[in-house]
Amino acid sequence: MGLVAIVTWLITAMVGIYLLYLWLSGGGLRQQRTKVTRFPAVLVFAHPGLAVSALGCWVVYVLTGERAFAWVSFGVLAASALLGFTMFTRWLGGGRHARGAEQRFPVLAVLLHGVAGVTTFVLVLLTAAIAAGP
Repeated sequence: MGLVAIVTWLITAMVGIYLLYLWLSGGGLRQQRTKVTRFPAVLVFAHPGLAVSALGCWVVYVLTGERAFAWVSFGVLAASALLGFTMFTRWLGGGRHARGAEQRFPVLAVLLHGVAGVTTFVLVLLTAAIAAGP
């Protein structure tokens, strides 16, 4: 299950990179000054930064079998997921009046990123819980 989590994590990351590209190419950073975007730059960059850090810990867990790395990975992933959920709710709240770069996000890409992210989160939690054992 550890390797399956890595695969879903990579799918999530690829779609996330695509969304980040759309945000950057749509002027997301330039819109910070005028406050047109609903996504602060700290939020946009902390979410993938935490996810990549958690993935690194997960790879160490898969390679070594050290349970502590599984739980550290889960904790960091949980923080990243909270930031992702925050961005998702801000994206939903934009509606017709959204003017920021995030307005260009394709619904399918956002849904795929979210579903793959939740799947990864559940797989990491289950694997870490099983690794802890009785």
